[in-house]
Amino acid sequence: MTDMHNLTRGPISRQLIALSVPLLAGNILQQLYNTVDAVVVGRFVGDSAFGAVGVAGSVMNLFLFLISGGCDGVGTLLSQFYGAEDGASFRREFYLSGVFGAGVSVILTALGLLVLPALLSILQTPDRVAIHAMDYLRIIFLGFPAAFAYHLSSGVLRAVGNTRAALFFLALSMGVNLALDLTFVAGLSMGVAGAALATVLAQALAAGLCGAYLRAKFPELMFHREDMVMDVPMLRRTAHFSFVTALHMCNLYIGKLLVQGTVNSLGEDAIIAFTAATRVEGFANSFGDSGASAVAVFTGQNTGAGERARVREGFRRGQKLLFGFGVFMSLVMLLGAEPFLRLVLPRGSEAGLGPAMGYLRLVACFYVFNFLGSGLAGYFRGRGLVNIPVAGATGHISLRVVLSFLLAPRMGLPAVALATGLGWMGVVAFWTALVRRDLGRPD
Repeated sequence: MTDMHNLTRGPISRQLIALSVPLLAGNILQQLYNTVDAVVVGRFVGDSAFGAVGVAGSVMNLFLFLISGGCDGVGTLLSQFYGAEDGASFRREFYLSGVFGAGVSVILTALGLLVLPALLSILQTPDRVAIHAMDYLRIIFLGFPAAFAYHLSSGVLRAVGNTRAALFFLALSMGVNLALDLTFVAGLSMGVAGAALATVLAQALAAGLCGAYLRAKFPELMFHREDMVMDVPMLRRTAHFSFVTALHMCNLYIGKLLVQGTVNSLGEDAIIAFTAATRVEGFANSFGDSGASAVAVFTGQNTGAGERARVREGFRRGQKLLFGFGVFMSLVMLLGAEPFLRLVLPRGSEAGLGPAMGYLRLVACFYVFNFLGSGLAGYFRGRGLVNIPVAGATGHISLRVVLSFLLAPRMGLPAVALATGLGWMGVVAFWTALVRRDLGRPD
């Protein structure tokens, strides 16, 4: 373990910030994948295609977060092995997760293609929107193995505390995605299929670059023939951590899918407004997600090293950082909702501006709870207590879906914002009680 990536000693605040900044930039760039697709499609194809990318994003993320959530679970184990300086277990875990995850990504591809028509129907997707969404998602599903390869390799880099390299490769692939979007959609008139193909090719590039960097700079972390053994106890633990963490992320997006169904029932204008609002909201949420990932990596390494005092202090400082992020982004969204929305809405979609602004400004009032909840989830992941985030997310989803369904016919999109915020408040209260109990345990 190099001192550069060793989080078990040194100044805690500086380490958390050093982890968070590249993760924040990376999360923002990740949001740009779907947002760039939506904006380019909206400009060059039309409103229905723009709404289709929004609906497709909700469906796509349900599957992608099974992949990324599973990789986050693996990352917890890897960070603990790295903190404990157990290189043999690290390499064996890397190998097993690669084999296991590759198989799962192929299964998800087949499953996604099989259930896609029924899923869009269940979501009450209007016919004009559904046609475009089908074209987009078929290509995205075929690119799942490339998405897995990127999430696993970047997860390895995060586990060892190297967040800058993953950011660099993601930024490069983002530029490629934009260039290909303009080429395929604007230049070759390939429609939403061109946008999807651009995303898949860009993610494949990011995966290849991350893998090459790992082999060149961290040869001691790469598995070799002697590491390629079927360690059944480790595989079971890997499957458990991956499944539970993926279930947590999946639960969040099942909730979003159900909410999307409620929005779809309000008509095409509501779909366009919600698509624009959630694209902007995704950038705001990147601040919370980056802080949560930093807390998870820091907590994982120090848990592996047996540094309980650093775990406690790292969590406390991480929550202060996330509280500041929450206040800052609340102000940004309250003041900047309109100009941000005009950047992503298709030309001539003024009807969707008002509802989208109402949604953003109301949900922004709850950002502090959202960000604090992200930090709590990151702490539990780093500690290996992966069941707790699932329980909290299930409660959040249930409240959000029920309230959205009941209130949306009378309130429109603001009902979804209110339901989301109340869900965040509930889960923070629940997780705070549990984390206090864990922090109070003796070393």
